[in-house]
Amino acid sequence: MLRELHASGMKSITETNVLPLAGLQIGSQVTRKDLQAAADRLVQSGLFAKVKYDFRTTPEGVTVTFHVEETPLIAAYFDNFPWFSDGELSAAIRTSLPFYAGSLPEAGDIVDHAGDALKNLLASRGLQVTVEHQVLANPLSEGTVQEFQIQGAAIRIAKIDFSDASVNSSPAVQQHLSELLGKPYSRLTLDLFLSENVRPYFLRQGFLRAKLGPPEVRLTGNPNQKLPEEIPVYIPVVAGAVYHWKTLEWSGNSVLSTITLASVAGMKPGGIGNGMDIEAGWDRVREEYAHRGYLEAKLNPTAIYDDQGHTVSFAVRVDEGKLYKFGVIVLTGISVSAERRLRETWPIPGGEIFDKSIYEEFLAKLESHPDKIFGDLPVHYENVGHWVRTDAGLGVADVLLDFK
Repeated sequence: MLRELHASGMKSITETNVLPLAGLQIGSQVTRKDLQAAADRLVQSGLFAKVKYDFRTTPEGVTVTFHVEETPLIAAYFDNFPWFSDGELSAAIRTSLPFYAGSLPEAGDIVDHAGDALKNLLASRGLQVTVEHQVLANPLSEGTVQEFQIQGAAIRIAKIDFSDASVNSSPAVQQHLSELLGKPYSRLTLDLFLSENVRPYFLRQGFLRAKLGPPEVRLTGNPNQKLPEEIPVYIPVVAGAVYHWKTLEWSGNSVLSTITLASVAGMKPGGIGNGMDIEAGWDRVREEYAHRGYLEAKLNPTAIYDDQGHTVSFAVRVDEGKLYKFGVIVLTGISVSAERRLRETWPIPGGEIFDKSIYEEFLAKLESHPDKIFGDLPVHYENVGHWVRTDAGLGVADVLLDFK
């Protein structure tokens, strides 16, 4: 008889919430087969990558302990549920999954249960629909999200208004805004629009901490009424303060000096912190490393805001990576004669530092001035597939070109 049931190894979920997922009842008769089936159910939930168990038998019964290793969780994301706020949707999921706190595993029974909870909420409002889920790139930041989407929803966007009047009057924003009107309502599409078309508008002006959205659907009348086929979308905007550039500190660099890095980044103390220029500065630094053969250099910039002085500084940790030298070039899709001519004009000798800028200049010639490479030799192709294959162990970068 099962006397006690325990679980260990959890970090984001409590024992109280884990044990019901095992499907065992205190006081019931259990065998090893039953315990293994319970462990399998815990894995199938999607919350745990590994589950082991041990048990101890006493005259009063069996005590079982499951030892679990959690899987990483990702944020839940609700795409086209204009009837409800994120808070209402989350509350619906918690009716089925009390431990839900905004994140779910990438797959497993738990994700399906969350989808069923959303479907039941919609059914309670008279909406008989199918709810599907998939893992997508996070439209708001790095990483991925567990997206829930209603299939077959025919609600379209009638208009989009911003709380900030300057956005409503921006020609650049309005130009792209027209691409959304009349299209199916999608939170994902709206968030991508905010990230790609609206946020740059604020970043260029130094509003580095502008808050955009989330999009809202504001309707008057009975909240249980059926939504019209076209709905208005309202997007709250809090621009915040304009930040000015202050200081830049580097660490981890040895190939490039701090003076060189600062010069390449091109950020001038006292100037407006144009967010787009800041990102372009990081790109120039990466390109400068690639120019010197450090093809995998990484930057980890951390912004330090002074909310009283309205200034921003950055502490940038550099991982320069490995120096790569050119190995070989592999060619496909051209004749022997054309291959010979290309090898004769290839600008980086074997064993020399692989300069990415020289490589890119050569690709540009292949696209726009092939005569500078092949001369009067007849070579016909529409495009060239190109890859740089690196071998970190050997410190070698090979080039692969496929003519089509």
